[in-house]
Amino acid sequence: MKPLILTRCWIVGVLLSALAGCSSPATEELRWGADASGGEPYLVERPGEEPDGFEGELVAYLGEKLGRPTKFVQGDWDGLPQFLQRGDVEMILNGYEWSSEREKAMASTIPYYVYHLRLIVHKDSPIRTWDDLKKPGLRIGVLRDTAAHRYLMENVPEGNIEALGAEGTTTVLTRVSNRQMDATVQDDCLVPWYLERKKLFPNLHAVGEPLAPSANNYYVIFVRRGDEALRERLNTAIREGLRDGTLRRIYERYGLWNSAQERLLEVSNHWPPAEAGITPSLDWFVWQLAQAALTTVLLSVTAMPLAMTVGLFIALGRLYGPRWLGIPLAVYVEATRGTPVLFQLMTLYFGLPLLGINLSPFWAGVIGLGMNYAAYEAENYRAGLLAVPIGQMEAALALGMSRTTALRRIIAPQAIRLVIPPVTNDFISLFKDTSVCSAIAVTELLARYRTLTVNFPQLALWTLLITACLYLLMSYPLSLLARYMEQHQEDEEDDPA
Repeated sequence: MKPLILTRCWIVGVLLSALAGCSSPATEELRWGADASGGEPYLVERPGEEPDGFEGELVAYLGEKLGRPTKFVQGDWDGLPQFLQRGDVEMILNGYEWSSEREKAMASTIPYYVYHLRLIVHKDSPIRTWDDLKKPGLRIGVLRDTAAHRYLMENVPEGNIEALGAEGTTTVLTRVSNRQMDATVQDDCLVPWYLERKKLFPNLHAVGEPLAPSANNYYVIFVRRGDEALRERLNTAIREGLRDGTLRRIYERYGLWNSAQERLLEVSNHWPPAEAGITPSLDWFVWQLAQAALTTVLLSVTAMPLAMTVGLFIALGRLYGPRWLGIPLAVYVEATRGTPVLFQLMTLYFGLPLLGINLSPFWAGVIGLGMNYAAYEAENYRAGLLAVPIGQMEAALALGMSRTTALRRIIAPQAIRLVIPPVTNDFISLFKDTSVCSAIAVTELLARYRTLTVNFPQLALWTLLITACLYLLMSYPLSLLARYMEQHQEDEEDDPA
């Protein structure tokens, strides 16, 4: 009996010890979120290790001061506030500029970096000042949802702006270097790193004076509202790092320390700023999302006819064309269906310029979606063509019709009628797949949703609900149409007379 009691006590003791260890703040990991795809000098990934880069080294320093091991959590830059709100991470940083809107939804630490905007152009470019960006017809690359993006939206014709995700930092610089874009606006920390230290783009330079887009041009760390204890410990560590020169030594390793950083300690004594900010009305949110929804509709109704037309010709070529033509068409279908549509879009938008072919974001999206779905429509049409009895072709030829005329007048119309339901269902799928076009600077509905949630996280729930309603309003009629087509076809098959 005693051994059984002792065993039970031992098990209880082990469980209590484990629970105590799990709740101990001294050994708990400090989980921080960032997007390593943004690259240097912010973060540099190391296999099996925490990232470095000036922000990676800053986090390592903060973890040491807090006595907690750090754990990096990768996330898309514009989705990191949602990671924070869900509790997946305790803090986020990745060149996040302070704004009063973000402060309403999250709590900021004192600033750790003062940034300015820089205008970067080719050395042979006629662009010399910020005012030159107002000329119509320019292609200005920028990272989506950043202070640079907001500045351009307020001061430059919207048609001049091509906004990319965080993965586009070096991509934009490369396109400016190759003259595929006229200019880019970036935070100033990229200039000493890429243009001066690494010299990756020797034919680019910064023009115009460094520009402060607002009175509070600072990078900050965000924590959840209510997590004041963590924020105060981070603030204490940042202040100590500024006083003893630790942050200066980190920044100097990346060529980022300058006179602007010397006022960080003074700014920390009056933080956060009293800037009120303006929260847009619900009507403004609906209007912004409705405009983006129109782009989604235009993408869909332009790409789907292209997919249907090309798909029909592919199916006809494979079944009724010369034998040699079937091989490349079959390869096209399988290769297209076997690779992601996002990869195909990025090949069109980023790859073709290397061959001297520049497509606008919208038309790259139309062609990419159209050619991708053409492979699927080709299989639909091929099934429809095979479903038409072979006697139909034989009868048409016996009546003196040519093969081409028989296909055009007899076979193809019947096949098209048979595949209307699956083609309509594919139209619904294409409609939703337009969201991937945000990766190539098309401001469709999902891209606008992500922009609004990043800049106004306190209204994220309303933005989500409005976006969902717009998608439903646009796609539900197509679902009804597909259902009607399927029922109509079933009725015709039941009543052939």
